[in-house]
Order: sequence, then C-alpha cells, then structure tokens
Amino acid sequence: MKQIFLTVLTLISFSCMTSSQSKTPIIVIHTTFGDMKVKLYDETPQHRDNFLKLVRDNFYDELIFHRVIKEFMIQGGDPDSRNAAEGQRLGSGGLDYTIPAEFVSTLYHKKGALAAARTGDNANPEKRSSSCQFYIVQGKHWLPEEINMMKSPQYGFKFTPEAEKTYQTVGGTPFLDGQYTVFGEVIEGMDVIDKIASQPTDGNDRPLKDVIMSITIDK
Repeated sequence: MKQIFLTVLTLISFSCMTSSQSKTPIIVIHTTFGDMKVKLYDETPQHRDNFLKLVRDNFYDELIFHRVIKEFMIQGGDPDSRNAAEGQRLGSGGLDYTIPAEFVSTLYHKKGALAAARTGDNANPEKRSSSCQFYIVQGKHWLPEEINMMKSPQYGFKFTPEAEKTYQTVGGTPFLDGQYTVFGEVIEGMDVIDKIASQPTDGNDRPLKDVIMSITIDK
C-alpha cells in the first residue's frame, strides 16, 4: 500500500510539473495607447512557437501598427515599419519563410482575436501565414440574418453556435474565418484596440501619427 501511495504521488508530481512546463506564456503588446495582454493558443503550435521566438528576439520592438481600419482590425509586424518615413507605404515586409495554415474551427475572429496576415489566394492558395505580420480584430456586431446569409450556399461559412452568439454580442469579423489563422486572443486591454482603431489614417490606412509597439513575455 505504501509503495502504491508513493507511485501515485510521483505521478501527480510529474503531471503538475508537465502541466506547468507546457503552459503557454502570456505576452504583452505595449503600445502608445496602453498595453494588451494576449494569450497564445496551444492548438496552433507552429504560429505560437514562431511568435514567441520573434518576441524573445525583440523583433517587434519599435515597429508600428501600419494598417488600421475602424470596425475591422489593426495590423502590425512589418519589419520595414521600423523608422519608416512619414507617408511611406508599408505592408510588404517580412522574413524569408511562411507558416502553414493552422485552421481550428473553435478558434475564430471574435473581437480581440490575434491572427496572422498573409498574401492573397492567387499567390498563396495554401493560405500560408506571414512569418511576422499579424492583426488584432476589432470588428463589429452582426445581426442574426447577416450571419445566416454568410452560412448560405452562396458563401458557405460554417460557425459553431458559440461563434454565432459571440459575433452578435461581442463582435468580430466572421468573414475571415477559415481564411486566416487565428492563434491567440486579447485577454486584457480591449479598450486599446478601440483607441488604435479610432486613429486618423492616410490613404493607405496608416495612422497619421505612428502607433509604436514593443512585445514582451509576461512574467
């Protein structure tokens, strides 16, 4: 009996240690308008690990949110945006690799979703993600009939009951589901998304005043 008890304790200890080691860190996106805490998803491991590596390498420090569209999203991560000249068109920069799409039906484009940007379908039929550019959803609230229209054979979107409810009550961009990989979500600082999304922009959707970021791992 004593031996069995010790074995059980050992298994519990190992399980707790493994759970602790596998816990995905929370990242913090520091911006001109405040901080956003973001949880990365374990269900999208390639995107999670790539993002964490870039954060640890300080890749995002002094980059800007170069594309901002109210009721849609805020986009950043273009390495060309560091010290970019005023009015310079941005959005084409990246690293020398892409990441395979990781679409998960339970991870969707609700407000606060963190997702990977990518090039268009013609050049990228596999919907592979950018190595470094990302966006955070602001979106808007959707009516039930609008959701139903997206589910029609003409468009063919499929939403879980939870997603349908969330799009109506919290908001988001449901038409991006299954097109771009969602790999995290904002858990604190939703108001920062709204502040950034409300900034005046030029003809290329770049804020007239740079919204500078840095990203760290929360301790």
